[in-house]
Amino acid sequence: MRIAYVCADQGVPVFGHKGCSIHVQEVLRAFIRQGGRVELFTPRPEGEPPSGLEAVHVHCLPRASEKDAAAREQAALAANDALRAALEREGLFDLVYERYSLWSFAGMEYAQIAAAPGLLEVNAPLIEEQAEHRTLVNRRAAEEAARRAFHSAGALLAVSAEVAEYLAGYPETHGRVHLVPNGVNPDRFPPVLRFSEPRDRDTFTVGFVGTLKPWHGLTILVEAFALLHRRHPEAQLLIVGEGPERQRLEEDLASRGLSGAAHFTGTVSPSEVPQFLATMDTAVAPYPRLARFYFSPLKVYEYMAAGLPVVASRIGQLDGLIRHGVNGLLCPPGDAAALAAALARLRAYPGLRRQLGEAARATVLREHTWEAAVRRILRLAKATQTLDLVAGGRELA
Repeated sequence: MRIAYVCADQGVPVFGHKGCSIHVQEVLRAFIRQGGRVELFTPRPEGEPPSGLEAVHVHCLPRASEKDAAAREQAALAANDALRAALEREGLFDLVYERYSLWSFAGMEYAQIAAAPGLLEVNAPLIEEQAEHRTLVNRRAAEEAARRAFHSAGALLAVSAEVAEYLAGYPETHGRVHLVPNGVNPDRFPPVLRFSEPRDRDTFTVGFVGTLKPWHGLTILVEAFALLHRRHPEAQLLIVGEGPERQRLEEDLASRGLSGAAHFTGTVSPSEVPQFLATMDTAVAPYPRLARFYFSPLKVYEYMAAGLPVVASRIGQLDGLIRHGVNGLLCPPGDAAALAAALARLRAYPGLRRQLGEAARATVLREHTWEAAVRRILRLAKATQTLDLVAGGRELA
């Protein structure tokens, strides 16, 4: 099975360390494990391919380097011509799979013309996200590009119910939206690692993994940790990752006299994450109350795969993934006192920590691996094949 994987997003370094990068890498690996011969089309191929992706053939798309926002948008739109030409040059594919990006539509239009299954993975309402958190000059052109991609896709894969609801607002998507949440590769997080790492029983380590951005609720985490540390001064905070909020968080911790109790790792490679998770006693996803919570958080799946007890906000997809008191604990979003109380409970009861962690890992092994997600994706691809494609003898294996 020959697969074209398209990631035309200028902000996604496909072999990098960001969450979106890990997402791309894990889907690629799962395609390969299912027997796919994958060709990757991207403007951000820098760096060495991670383990397991050395055989992926990479096609470089134009990189938009303009400093002016309007010029960058035009360059990203123009890159559709290069993508279309690259796909046509490489011949027929059994599947065209694309991670939706703001200005890209040529991948899905190529699949439609070539009578190949075209699947569009949608991770976020990118137009709204760009307008709210970055700069969007030509919203009309962004909407037109989205409609072209949505119209041409054989199926649209939403990572959360909230993204599926967003897609349903476009007439072009009618009847073709499918919910396929994110997953995890459990082989990266063997349970033996967690219980074989040296542990200091005189401390209680609260951990967070991810990019340090406002919507991750890290100010809430600092406030909750301060409440916990006031009663339990042996508590430690470990923040794994880097981002624009780091300086503000460090200043907040310093103002509370907690600098000595907190450690920031900075940027780490994906291969290092399991070792850091193994040093934690609990891991948190302290999202604030957001008007639109459309995430399918990779960090939470990774926490659970590592056998960690998770404390997360009762919001969006997390409210279904985590069953309170069964495979994790849930708190009202934005409630630092409730988060601190949940952490104190886990500190007091090591047996509960182990029970929740074991149940969390069992949940992801049973329901949320990348292997299972890609098997579903391939079934959807097969279902979207046209009669012409089947008649031509190119039906998916």
